[in-house]
Amino acid sequence: MNNLRGIYTIWYRDLLRFRRDKMRLVMSLAFPLLFLVVFGSGLGGSMGMLAPGVDFSKFIFPGIIGMTVLLTSFMSGVSVVWDREFGFLKEVLVAPVSRVAVAAGKTLGGATIALIQGTLILIFAPIFGITFPWKVLPQLLPVMFLVACALSAMGILLASRIKSMEAHQAVMQLLVFPMVFLSGVFFPVNNLPAWMNVLVKINPATYGIDPIRRLVLGAESASSLGVTVFGHTMSIAEDLMIVAAFGVVMVVLAMWSFGSQE
Repeated sequence: MNNLRGIYTIWYRDLLRFRRDKMRLVMSLAFPLLFLVVFGSGLGGSMGMLAPGVDFSKFIFPGIIGMTVLLTSFMSGVSVVWDREFGFLKEVLVAPVSRVAVAAGKTLGGATIALIQGTLILIFAPIFGITFPWKVLPQLLPVMFLVACALSAMGILLASRIKSMEAHQAVMQLLVFPMVFLSGVFFPVNNLPAWMNVLVKINPATYGIDPIRRLVLGAESASSLGVTVFGHTMSIAEDLMIVAAFGVVMVVLAMWSFGSQE
C-alpha cells in the first residue's frame, strides 16, 4: 500500500509542477507548432504527394505529435537531476517507499505529461487543414501513452546516472535529436541509403512514430509509408510489440538503477 501511495504521490507531484508552470506549457506547444508552420505549411507545397491522398502537411502532422511525445518523455528525466541537485531526491530515496516505486512514479508522471502535450497538438489539426476520424482517439491515446512510457523510462534511466543539469542537457541533445530525425518524423523511412536505413530500423522511436501516423492518416493511406523490415511491412501490432518490449527493458533498468542509488 505504501508503494502504491508513493507512486501516486510522485506522479501527482510531477503533474502539479507541470500545471503550475504556465511558461512550460506554452513553450511545449510553441515548439511543435513552429515545426508545423515552417515544414508543414511552408514546405508542403514544394514536396508534392508522398502517397495517394497524403501530402507533406498531412504526413508531418502525426510525426509532430510523435515528436512532442518523444521530446516530452525524454525530458521528464530532468526532474530527477533537478531533485538530486536540490537534495529532494535524497529525501525521497530514504523514505519508507520502495525505490522501484520511485522509478515507476517518475516514469508514469513523465508519460502522462507527454500524453497531455501530444493530445493538445491534435486540437490544432483543423487549423493546418488536417482531417482524421476522431473515432480513432480510443486507439490513438493508448498508443501514445505506451510510447511515452517506454521513452520516459529511458529518460529516467539516463537521468538516474547523471549528476548535473549541464551534463543532462548535453546527453539529451546528443541522443534526442538523432532519435527524432531518424524516426520518420520528417521523411518516409523507406528507400533510404543503406547506412541510414540501419540507423532508422534500430531506432526505437521509429516504431512509435509509425503506429501514430497509421492511425491518424488511416491504414490504407499510410500503408506505403510504413516501416519495412527485411522486406516485411510492419503492422501496428508489430510496432507496438517492439515498443512494449523496449519499454519493459527500460523500466526494469530504471528500477534497477534507482535501487542501486546511494
